[in-house]
Amino acid sequence: MPRPRLPLLLACLCTLGFSGRTVALEPPPPGSFTVVVIPDTQGYRGRGAKATPESTDPVTNPVFRNHTHWIRENLSAQNIVFVSHVGDIVDVNHEDQWQVARDCLDVIHGLVPYSLTVGNHDMTAQGDASLFQRHFPRARFSSFPWYAGSYTHGRPDQRVSADNVNSHQLFSAGGIDFVHLSLECNSPDEVLAWAGEVLTRHRDRHALITTHMDLGPIEKPATNEGYFADPKGRMRWTKIHGPRGNSPAQIWNKLYSRHDNVRLIFSGDQSRTVSSRLTNPGQGGRPVHALMSDYTSSGPLRLYRFLPAREEIQVITYDTTRREIVTSTRLLPDPAFHQFSIPFPVRSSSAPR
Repeated sequence: MPRPRLPLLLACLCTLGFSGRTVALEPPPPGSFTVVVIPDTQGYRGRGAKATPESTDPVTNPVFRNHTHWIRENLSAQNIVFVSHVGDIVDVNHEDQWQVARDCLDVIHGLVPYSLTVGNHDMTAQGDASLFQRHFPRARFSSFPWYAGSYTHGRPDQRVSADNVNSHQLFSAGGIDFVHLSLECNSPDEVLAWAGEVLTRHRDRHALITTHMDLGPIEKPATNEGYFADPKGRMRWTKIHGPRGNSPAQIWNKLYSRHDNVRLIFSGDQSRTVSSRLTNPGQGGRPVHALMSDYTSSGPLRLYRFLPAREEIQVITYDTTRREIVTSTRLLPDPAFHQFSIPFPVRSSSAPR
């Protein structure tokens, strides 16, 4: 497992189970760029929030707010070209939490391309995502040139899967062309068919995919302890859509592994795993890197710093509240889970090999 190569500054700090270095991030080298991945943002406080059940205060989410304000402040300094949210945007699928999420994301709206992934907390077990659709419909994004569209269907149940619940975006940076897909938790077959068409249509672009569930306990744990201790990998169980829902393992077989341009899969969902990564070859033999991060809404997010000249991606876990590099957590004390690099081979053109 490669160790991080971060030209960053000093000082070690331990608070609330996180250990880090209080630094201002140096700018990325010339020719590089950053994709930001926001982990689950379930840290709501106030009326109706799980963390504060007796409160009558207005709903807030300080960590989510800090994420988007830090992104806005660092768009130029970190050359941030895209932002993705892995889902569980809210903790309780209530109107007031969605309004807070909308307020947080308004901070970057129109400044940088971004996508939202619908997690299991963001809809009902049957896949009703009507509150997400009310606050983040296709119409909110359709005027942006980078927004390439969303999955649609003609069934009466438009609250399920449609109207930006599954979407795709196009962007370019560092001479590389990308297609990005946001896929809802446990996407049904018809959504995967649409996603496959998108990947085929944009086969000349490197594909990044964000979904909510991917890596975690391989089998659904029978006990709470199992979420921490059971064998980890690509999950074989589901939370949403009943028998129509696909497990992460099924989605790998039906979608990810079949398209040679799929390079990275971002996910969250498993706060008791915190951070995990897995590399498997697709059917064409090209490696696909799965990268899971869920820091319990406590402050960290992920910076994926693409370094085309080195043909690698530097993965930086950064706490936007404490303004520090995260090197350790209580569950994962090894820095290699939080600061590492992965290969990203590119040619002189952006077409995947």
